[in-house]
Amino acid sequence: MIFEPPERFNLADWLLDARLREGRGGRVALRLDDRDLSYEEVASLANRFGAALARQGILPEQRVMIALPDGPEFVAALFGALKLGAVVVMVNPQLPPADLARLFDYCRARLAVVGGESLPAWREAAAAVERPPAFLTVGAASGGAPSWEEERDLVGDDLATFPTHRDDAAIWLFSGGTTGRPKAVVQTHLSFANTTECYAKACLGVREDDVTLSVPKLFFGYATGSNLFFPFAAGASAVLFPERATAETLFEKIRRHRPTILVNVPTMVQHMVAHPEAARQDLSCLRFATSAGEALPAPLHQRWVETFGCELLDGLGTAEMWHIFLSNRPGAARPGTLGQAVPGFEVRVCDEEGRELPAGEVGRLWVRGRSRALGYWQESAKTAEAFRGEWVVSGDLLSRDAEGWFTYRGRADDALKVAGRWFNPGEVESCLVRHPGVAECAVVGVVNANGLTKPRAYVVAKPGGGAALAEELKALCLRELEPYKHPREIVLVPDLPRTHLGKVDRGKLKTQIG
Repeated sequence: MIFEPPERFNLADWLLDARLREGRGGRVALRLDDRDLSYEEVASLANRFGAALARQGILPEQRVMIALPDGPEFVAALFGALKLGAVVVMVNPQLPPADLARLFDYCRARLAVVGGESLPAWREAAAAVERPPAFLTVGAASGGAPSWEEERDLVGDDLATFPTHRDDAAIWLFSGGTTGRPKAVVQTHLSFANTTECYAKACLGVREDDVTLSVPKLFFGYATGSNLFFPFAAGASAVLFPERATAETLFEKIRRHRPTILVNVPTMVQHMVAHPEAARQDLSCLRFATSAGEALPAPLHQRWVETFGCELLDGLGTAEMWHIFLSNRPGAARPGTLGQAVPGFEVRVCDEEGRELPAGEVGRLWVRGRSRALGYWQESAKTAEAFRGEWVVSGDLLSRDAEGWFTYRGRADDALKVAGRWFNPGEVESCLVRHPGVAECAVVGVVNANGLTKPRAYVVAKPGGGAALAEELKALCLRELEPYKHPREIVLVPDLPRTHLGKVDRGKLKTQIG
């Protein structure tokens, strides 16, 4: 399918104002624990927020950082900035000052929208850079910075939409794989609309009566789409909550709001199925759940279905193509696979020279479609490596069967070569999580005293895991895998380090000792 919007095209207008023109302004757009907001109310908030940003001097094409918890203010700031023609940089509000300082230097945002309680940390970061952003605070004491609460009473709710071009920059996403400094991926108004049409509507069938609920927060592109853009494009509604997602929190939100689509990630899938009250939960309201962000082992997929009776649709997307372009579909899911290419995208498995490989062979992911980013900010060499004409070349390794079903085989930068043979750590991780004492795990290659790379497994044990767990896991791997793949060391840890997007930080694990 080909989505062809006009040249003058603004994402905020397409997702929000168009619902009002369709006569759906009274429908519920956002569901909060204490109230619901209609599309009319969200549009009014967004216009006021855009006007407040304009009062701070924000002009088209200037960058605005948004670092807020999930809530109506995040949504209003995002759509308000887009309506102005500004470029949004979505940031994890929990970043430490050192990371913020690096981000200030890198993106040179004109203004940052932050929670008032976070302002001291942001000012600490700003003091360390030459060109810090100005601040607009939301909630709590503003500490002398302009505040949204003051500004919204000084502006009206009528805001003209800047006539952006469909290829103008709209939002920066961040891509870093599982290692390395994140790179800013500059995405366009067209990219977000294209994937919404191709994946949300044509593949998942998101519809007006859907209610979405997300594990990841809105600053993560997977959630920005699945729990905001997708429901808004259909006139549906999204559940938002500011607190960190836990299994208990999700079960409570499902009881309260009865969502029809749960936007999930493998780590939370594991937490939910392992919860002692899992069997007593009623998830019958869900039409399906999605999974993305990291590999979903087939045994874990099966446990989810057996526990909750809910279809789980695994898929793969990248920041370079914004969102999902490989996916299982409602009523047509194969556990252990990423599904098939989403309509509107072409996906190939290629060798290092870019030649397409036959079915069954493992190679690099090549993908093309109209959600292709403009490139990486200030990374011309890496842009040239990853963006090749219409195609994006990823570090992800896949295989494809004769029927066009794709299976994830790890990252090229995560693959291990042991005893002269390559293998994917995910294969070992899938074996380890089958042990009833394992909550989650990650396998990395560590160079030993002899200069040889050997697999090491970091394991988070379930409560009550015995002292013999490490030896049991080694024995399990030796029974079920080729001997060279088994972890030479099993390290029990309370948790696994995460990147800013919540993925396991394998780079950090590789530097840990013992």
